[in-house]
Amino acid sequence: MEKTKGLYKTISEVAQEIGLRNKKNKKLSTHTLRFWEKHFKQIKPKILSGNRRYYSQKDVDYLKLIYSLLKNKGFTINGAKKALNDPSLKLDDTLFSGVNKKNFGSTIKIKAGKIKNIIKKIKKSN
Repeated sequence: MEKTKGLYKTISEVAQEIGLRNKKNKKLSTHTLRFWEKHFKQIKPKILSGNRRYYSQKDVDYLKLIYSLLKNKGFTINGAKKALNDPSLKLDDTLFSGVNKKNFGSTIKIKAGKIKNIIKKIKKSN
C-alpha cells in the first residue's frame, strides 16, 4: 500500500501534529502513541510490513481527544477510557478548548480534590 498524501499519516507525523515530545530531549514521543494504541480500542492504525503504522484522520482525531483528556484535563487512562466509551458524554471538539459547560463539573471535581489534599496537608503540619 502506498501512502496517499493526506489520507494517512505516519506515527511521526501524528506525534508532531499532536505535540507529543519528550520533555528532556525534545524528540518526538512516538512510543506514547504505541502505548495509547494498546489501551484505547478506538485507535486502529493500519500496520504494514516492518510494523510501520499509518493513521487515518479518525485515528488522529481520537488521539487528539485522548491527549486533551490526559494532558490538559487531568484524566487517568481508565478515566479517559470511560469517557470515550460512555455515549451519554457526547465528547466533541469542545473538549479541546478550555473549561466549558460540558466538562465544567469534572474540572471542578478535580480542582476540589486537589484543594482538599492541600488542606489535609496543612492541617497535618499544624
